[in-house]
Amino acid sequence: MASFYRQILPMISSFLFFVVFFVSYANAELRIRNFMTGDEIAESDNIKALLSKMNKPAVKTIQSPDGDIVDCVLIHQQPAFDHPLLKGHNLLDPPKSLKRNMLSMTGKQDRHFQIWTKSNESCPEGSIPIRRTTEQDLLRASSIERFGRKLGRNSKATASDDHQHSIARVNGTFRGAKAFFNVWAPKVESTEEFSLAQMWISAGSFETDDLNTVEAGWQVYPMQYGDDRPRLFVYWTRDAYQNTGCYNLICSGFVQFSTKVLVGGSFAAASTYNGDQLEINLHVWKDADAWWLELGGETVGYWPAEIFTLLWTSPNTTVDFGGEIFTIRDPSSGHTTTEMGSGHFASEGFKKAALIRNMQIVDENGALTTPPTPVVIMDESNCYTIQVTPEGEYANWGAFLFHGGPGKNSACP
Repeated sequence: MASFYRQILPMISSFLFFVVFFVSYANAELRIRNFMTGDEIAESDNIKALLSKMNKPAVKTIQSPDGDIVDCVLIHQQPAFDHPLLKGHNLLDPPKSLKRNMLSMTGKQDRHFQIWTKSNESCPEGSIPIRRTTEQDLLRASSIERFGRKLGRNSKATASDDHQHSIARVNGTFRGAKAFFNVWAPKVESTEEFSLAQMWISAGSFETDDLNTVEAGWQVYPMQYGDDRPRLFVYWTRDAYQNTGCYNLICSGFVQFSTKVLVGGSFAAASTYNGDQLEINLHVWKDADAWWLELGGETVGYWPAEIFTLLWTSPNTTVDFGGEIFTIRDPSSGHTTTEMGSGHFASEGFKKAALIRNMQIVDENGALTTPPTPVVIMDESNCYTIQVTPEGEYANWGAFLFHGGPGKNSACP
């Protein structure tokens, strides 16, 4: 009998410990809620409900060295299929032309180009990596309703909000674009501001609220990600950024295909001034069913035809290559110090300014070709600049451009 008690007592002690711990935790949470206002309790409950909806069940979870939590979600359970227009949508196969391109590009993208892969973990076959949205992510946002969406002028917010661009623009009957982007880690003045380099493919306009876009590139955006690391991102909208679209897989829309690429994931390195350069190769291409995205020959995913209006029906599209910053600084208090690209002007050139090279467009026949002479747009030419160079200036660079700038300086007070 004594032996029996000696065996059972540790089990009873452990059980009582967990009971006490659970009751204490529940009482502590109750005390916290007692000090919260009704609005605060409602917001807390809304956040929990939203997180439950956004974060799909994982078949495996990976802790990334940069602090991200990566959930491996079955490909058919990803957020895209919550979109009302994608109910019953069957996962598409990559177009044959893209499959051939994937084979020709094999091995050109380092498998450890993103930090999460340095854990030496990977997602099982049939699942995709998704960066988990946390309560901290939502609390950093300007509002729960706008989480994951672009802010500022594009969303018709206050006049003090501002997006500034240095871009090269071409218009025509295009079905896509492709380019190499070197990745930098520009400094941003506040967590709400961002700096990015990307390609935009669009149809429609802000004036008529029917702008459709697909976008891909890299960005530094502390409010969105909680750090100042450069990260891969995608975006889309069909109503000039008002009520549709979002970054990455935060809302339904973009369908991820790749098991290897973390959309929203940070890069393992960035280019350094007059030093090593890190590049990514992005290709966006339209077929009969979707706008596809490739990264270094890997099919990342696609934006289905169903989620667009003009970007699907209009024969005319606009392709932009370049950089953008977003600032919340009131113009009366001077310009932001948020950097674009490397933080150095385009005139400084290779290894010093941000580079986008081998710029190509996909013509109406589906062929990659050199773009026509672009229109150069600089919203604040004393703060951020761009220089476009025609094909042939550098061997094997095709058409390319340099862009960037420091923001506030003696000529940009």
